[in-house]
Amino acid sequence: MKKPSLCIVTPALADANNGNWQTARRWARMLSGDYRVRLARAWSPGDEADGLLALHARRSAPSVAAFAEAHPQRPLVLALTGTDLYRDIASDASAQRSLVLAHRLIVLQEQGPLSLPPELRASCEVIFQSGTRRRTLARTTDHLRAVMVGHLRDEKWPQTLFEAARLIGPHEGILIDHIGAALDPALGEAARATALACPHYRWLGSLPHAVARSRIQRAHVLVHTSRMEGGAHVLVEAVLSGTPVLASRIAGNVGMLGADYGGYFPAGNAPALAQALRECRADLAAPAGRLATLQAQCGLRAPLFDRGTEHARLSSLLKGLF
Repeated sequence: MKKPSLCIVTPALADANNGNWQTARRWARMLSGDYRVRLARAWSPGDEADGLLALHARRSAPSVAAFAEAHPQRPLVLALTGTDLYRDIASDASAQRSLVLAHRLIVLQEQGPLSLPPELRASCEVIFQSGTRRRTLARTTDHLRAVMVGHLRDEKWPQTLFEAARLIGPHEGILIDHIGAALDPALGEAARATALACPHYRWLGSLPHAVARSRIQRAHVLVHTSRMEGGAHVLVEAVLSGTPVLASRIAGNVGMLGADYGGYFPAGNAPALAQALRECRADLAAPAGRLATLQAQCGLRAPLFDRGTEHARLSSLLKGLF
């Protein structure tokens, strides 16, 4: 029997090298055994698709609307991946319409449903993203290596890291690597200025995913400063590498790492981030210090990001619609 066709619409393809692309590519691979999967930036009438899985309520809104009008009875699933969940659905009419047109909704972390209209929460499924486990590496105790991974744009709030780097002295034994393309040129200039002023801070620009993942694995700690996240995959990669996280206390991060996680700092608070880095540096060799405690807490969250669990939940949701 011919497999049904499924179009996965994503606002970002391989050239973007961002979270939406990583999610779309992973889901396409997972679902290829049961569906004829096509990845596309948009769907339009005439395109083959027995079902549509769209990422991002606002950016994929034209595809969602077109598919719903052309095929109102065919499965239409919408995944809310970040700015749509925490900004667009509150004010953007096209994003709001996407919510209503979808037969099922997906969010990527356990706090996500709380941002949806109450009447839509029953149609929402929490599907944590997954990753591959990597061996936890032994790290030096001579210095602390922190890494931040994320393209430079306002939602990621890299200014928090720039300011924290300036608050930390080069003699303190804290080295900061920053990976990501300057999607906002002004933030790229700020990164360059920070690197000139702070010899312990390096902006490495965009790197291939495998290289960035390796740097996460080798770091003592991942820093995540975002003001808005739907469920950052880089947190999954850190947890599955045995690399603890210092993250802004926002819903998208709390939904990934848990309400009781000890590695949060107030979003945008550079002095708090600098102090957290200092505490991790001070406890590098302590078996029960802050860094070791955060690593253990991350380890408890690791099973949530299992590849088989993500696959099973996604497949089950779609099979209930086809």
